Parts: sequence; C-alpha cells; structure tokens
Amino acid sequence: MSEQVALLAILTGDPEATGAINALLHEFAPCIIGRMGLPYREKGLHIISIVLDAPADRINALAGRLGRLPGVTARAVYAEPGKSRG
Repeated sequence: MSEQVALLAILTGDPEATGAINALLHEFAPCIIGRMGLPYREKGLHIISIVLDAPADRINALAGRLGRLPGVTARAVYAEPGKSRG
C-alpha cells in the first residue's frame, strides 16, 4: 500500500487525556513527520496537529484509536493524490 501525507487534527478539553494521546503518538512515532500543540486556555482546549507520512490504513487506525479516547476528537485530512510527493 502506498504512503500518503496527512494532517491529523486532535482536540481535547480533558487534561487527563494527554497521557493516553502521547502514548498513542509514541506508538505511531515512525509515521510522524512533525507535531505542534497549542493550549487554548481561554476555551479550555488542547489543540494538536500531527503531520504523517504513512499508509492510509495506518493513519486511519491512529485517528480511530485517538477518537475513541474519552473527551478526544481526531480527524485526518489527506494531501491530494499526486501532490504529496512533490
């Protein structure tokens, strides 16, 4: 299966979820190109953006596992086919 570039958006308002999120991201570390986390204190949100280069089933597995965590929302957006390899 060919690899794709995707952006994974993770939102949580539950500070207790960060340990489980970090554990999953560590498990998928070989697929991760970069990560940016932003605390939005005024709204009580933690916003995490993850850039991945991996097969789509692997990206979907991570998004699904994250989305099943209590208080966590995760969605993947894929680069247009043919544009992810320059």
